[in-house]
Amino acid sequence: MDINIMGITGVAGITVICYLLALCIKQTPLANKWLPTLCGLMGGLLGVAGMYTMPEFPAGDVITALAVGIVSGLAATGADQIAKQLHK
Repeated sequence: MDINIMGITGVAGITVICYLLALCIKQTPLANKWLPTLCGLMGGLLGVAGMYTMPEFPAGDVITALAVGIVSGLAATGADQIAKQLHK
């Protein structure tokens, strides 16, 4: 089984970028209820961009890249919630 480390790091990079986006959005008057939607959208855009710019990205078509990006973006929202719950 061939594990593609560079592809995995690209997906993790999308999650980190979306998490940073969520932290920035929290500093605005925009309601926090929009965080999952915005992180999913940003992740989807980054997933498609990653497919075209990273040769090792783990998606070969736009739909798969979009899905990988959306899941990565939503994982950032989950990471934010884990951090919030650990501080309680």
